[in-house]
Amino acid sequence: MGTIRMTGEIRTDYECEAIGFPAERWGEAVFKIEDEEIILEISVEEKVIVSIMAGEGALWKGTLEGLKQLLRGAIKAR
Repeated sequence: MGTIRMTGEIRTDYECEAIGFPAERWGEAVFKIEDEEIILEISVEEKVIVSIMAGEGALWKGTLEGLKQLLRGAIKAR
């Protein structure tokens, strides 16, 4: 095993919590809604890369800074 570079946590409104999942290079959270999956994947191999997927394909993939800009733009557009 390599160096722990990030940890993951999942929390729900049922007061369920899982914390401290160690990761060296990547981690993902998968949420299932009926037959669909929504996945948030974080990679920390060279730089932080975030991918948001729904179903089979990526809806968005970019750097952490790119995600911040995307969300700021979406908030301003409201």
